[in-house]
Amino acid sequence: MKNIDLFDKMKMTNSDLGKYQKVGHGYFIFPKLEGEIAPIMKFKGKDVLNWSLNNYIGLANHPEVRKADADAAKDWGLAYPMGARMMSGQTSYHEDLEQKLADFVNKERGYLLNFGYQGIVSIIDSLLSRNDIAVYDSDSHASIVDGLRLHIGKRYVYQHNDMESLEQQLIRAKKQAKKRGGGVLVITEGVFGMEGDLGNLKAITDLKEKFDFRLLIDDAHGFGTMGKTGAGTDEHFGVQDKVDLYFGTFAKSMAGIGAFIAGKTEIIDYLQYNMRSQMFAKSLPMPMVIGALKRLELLKSHPELREKLWVIVKALQKGLIEAGFNLGKTESPVTPVFFEGSVAQGTNALMDLRENYGIFTSIVVYPVVPKGTIMLRIIPTAVHTMEHVERTLNAFKDIAKNLKAGKYDADEVTLELKQ
Repeated sequence: MKNIDLFDKMKMTNSDLGKYQKVGHGYFIFPKLEGEIAPIMKFKGKDVLNWSLNNYIGLANHPEVRKADADAAKDWGLAYPMGARMMSGQTSYHEDLEQKLADFVNKERGYLLNFGYQGIVSIIDSLLSRNDIAVYDSDSHASIVDGLRLHIGKRYVYQHNDMESLEQQLIRAKKQAKKRGGGVLVITEGVFGMEGDLGNLKAITDLKEKFDFRLLIDDAHGFGTMGKTGAGTDEHFGVQDKVDLYFGTFAKSMAGIGAFIAGKTEIIDYLQYNMRSQMFAKSLPMPMVIGALKRLELLKSHPELREKLWVIVKALQKGLIEAGFNLGKTESPVTPVFFEGSVAQGTNALMDLRENYGIFTSIVVYPVVPKGTIMLRIIPTAVHTMEHVERTLNAFKDIAKNLKAGKYDADEVTLELKQ
C-alpha cells in the first residue's frame, strides 16, 4: 500500500466545517466582533445586537472588575508568578481563591486550573486507572470526550439524560469494575451548554447507593447562573452533598480565564499532585487570580445581577415559545431556537438576521444537530434589556416567515441573500 503524506488528510475540505471555509470563514465561522463587550458590538463595521457571549451576569465590563484587572496588571504584571505552581508558581492569592470557590460550592477544598477545557481533560485522566470504568452522558462536551479518550480502561456512554439507559450502563460498569478491581465514575454536565437542558442530577444521585459510583459534574454553564445563590446546578436540585467532584469555569459567569475543581480534601490533594496539565504548566498569572477573586466577590454579594439575568431569560424564552418557536428542553439561560431547513437555508437566515435586522446569534448545524435541523443559539445576559428582547422577538418572527416563504432557499452556502 502506498504511503500517504501526513498533511494530505488535513485538507479542510475533508472536515464537516472545513468544507465551508472559503465562503464562511470570518462570517459564519471565526467571526470578528469588535468594541467593548456589551449587548451592542460591531460586526463587519455595523452595530449588532449581540446574543453570542457567555457573559451571563454582566461582569465582563463591570467597573469594579475592570479596575481590579487593571490594578492587578499594574501591580504584578502578567508574568508573575513564574513557573508551575509545584515548583515556583504558588501564591497565597491562588490558595485564597481556591478556598473561597470551594466554600461557595459547599465543598471542603478546591484546586485552581489554568483553563476549563484543559482542566476537565486532565481531571479525567488523573482520576481513572486502566481498571476503572467511566460512564458518561452521550451529549457530554468535547472536553469530557477528549478526557475519556485518554482513558485506557473501559468506558460506557448512556443516552442523553435517559436514566434507564444509565442504569443499563451502570450494571455493565459495576460488573466490569468487580472483575478488574476498579471503581466507577459517572460524568455529566450540570447545564448542557449547547441546548440548555439540565443534567438529571436528582435521579443520578438517587442511583449512587444502588450502584456504588462516584459522580463528577461539569457545571461550566451552571456556575453563577443556577441555584438559589448561583452556586450551581447541584444547588438548584438540592444534591450538593451527593456530588463528589464539582467542576466550574471562569469563562462564563465569571467572564475571565481559568477553572476549578472542588471536592473532599484528600481527593483534591491527590489531583494537585497528579494532574499533569497543571504540574507541568505555568501558574495562572496574578491579574487573572486577583480578577477572579473580585468576580467571585461580586457574584456572591450582588444577587440582583443573577436575578436580572433570569428576568431577561424568562421574557425572551416566553416570547419565543408564545410565537411558536421550538426551544427544545432548555431550563437554563442557554436558549436554542430550532428550525427545519438545510445548512444553506440556515446560513441565509443568519445573514438576514445580521445584515438586515442587526441581530448577531450563533448558528449550529449538522453534525452537532441532526441533518435538516438549524439551531440558532441565543445567550441572554444581565446587561441585555427588555427593548433588546422585543427587538429580537420581532426579528425572529420575520425570519420564520421568510424561511417558510422560501426566501432562504439555496443549493449551497453563499454570502448572497435572495432579494
